[in-house]
Amino acid sequence: MNILLVDDEPIELEQLEYLIKQKFPTWNFLKALDASQATQIAKNNDIFLAFLDIQLPGKSGLELASELRASYSFEIIMVTAYQNFQYAQTSLRLGVADYITKPVIEEELLSVLERYEPIGHFSEQISKALNIIHREYSLKLTLNYLASAIHINSAYLSRKFHEEVGMGFSEYLNEYRLKEAEKMLLQSPDLSIHTISERCGFNSQHYFSQMFRKSTGKTPREYRLQESVR
Repeated sequence: MNILLVDDEPIELEQLEYLIKQKFPTWNFLKALDASQATQIAKNNDIFLAFLDIQLPGKSGLELASELRASYSFEIIMVTAYQNFQYAQTSLRLGVADYITKPVIEEELLSVLERYEPIGHFSEQISKALNIIHREYSLKLTLNYLASAIHINSAYLSRKFHEEVGMGFSEYLNEYRLKEAEKMLLQSPDLSIHTISERCGFNSQHYFSQMFRKSTGKTPREYRLQESVR
């Protein structure tokens, strides 16, 4: 699995690679000192995840992130020595996965990397598929779209997905959407059930409620009330 690291300080690149390798020793690291090098690497390699320093010579990391997001489907984590709230806001608006500050603290980095642990040990193709599901679960995802996005045959993806993940694409997608709905119900108490069902990719609130009850034994409303008082 290819990981892109972008920083104009070689020692920072080496440290970041060292810290990440402790968690994911099989990942392959590709390093760039500026946006131009990073763009070329992204063009010639299948990237799974990118860490971009905001303060780069020439084109900034935020500009680079915007361009990469427009052309590729991999996730991006911004890294900066400046604890600037505006940088964080801009990063989130660009759709990056996370934002960490320098000097990089190992515990903070590992916390950010936790989200990739469930997919970090699958094959590169399935890791990419899961990465897209985790990022775009709110959209109308199909197996054909997923296969096209990672450039493989849909029948092959279906078989490989089941072999590695232990369930079919549709089942996994629904399970992931329901887990996200559980979090949203508790973290966003002002959001209506209808809004949450839409944001989690369900076609109707009725279908969402049926699936949620089948999964948890409670309706979304019951779950929110019972879990919020614990």
